[in-house]
Amino acid sequence: MTSIVRHITFDCPPAHEPYDLAAFWSRVVGHPVDPGDEPGDDEVALSVPDGLPTLLFVRVPEAKTLKNRIHLDLQPDTTRDEEVDRLVALGARLVDDRRKPNGRGWAVLADPAGNEFCVEVGRAERAAIERAEREAGAGAS
Repeated sequence: MTSIVRHITFDCPPAHEPYDLAAFWSRVVGHPVDPGDEPGDDEVALSVPDGLPTLLFVRVPEAKTLKNRIHLDLQPDTTRDEEVDRLVALGARLVDDRRKPNGRGWAVLADPAGNEFCVEVGRAERAAIERAEREAGAGAS
């Protein structure tokens, strides 16, 4: 027997409304807030296609005090840097810049409630980096 991941749950400390945090993540991943959820609810979910885990935002009584023990890694459909700029404009905060001059690396951001997540290079961007590295390696032979 096995299990599936049904929810990825984000704690919402007292200073942050679950509905507002869900709205932020809705803009990040492009899935709407569940139409049955409303501002003021203690639990708010995104509406996602069947088979995908739902992002769930739950009110908790305590503030966040430590780094997340688990986090999301996002792969944008644009470039990593364009996505970092877009997410910062939506209200995320750059926490740690791990981007490298060769195009590899990632950026650590935090959502409005302080939950860390990473933005990696996009698929096309990754393919271009790997192609350039192969070509550089072939030229060195």
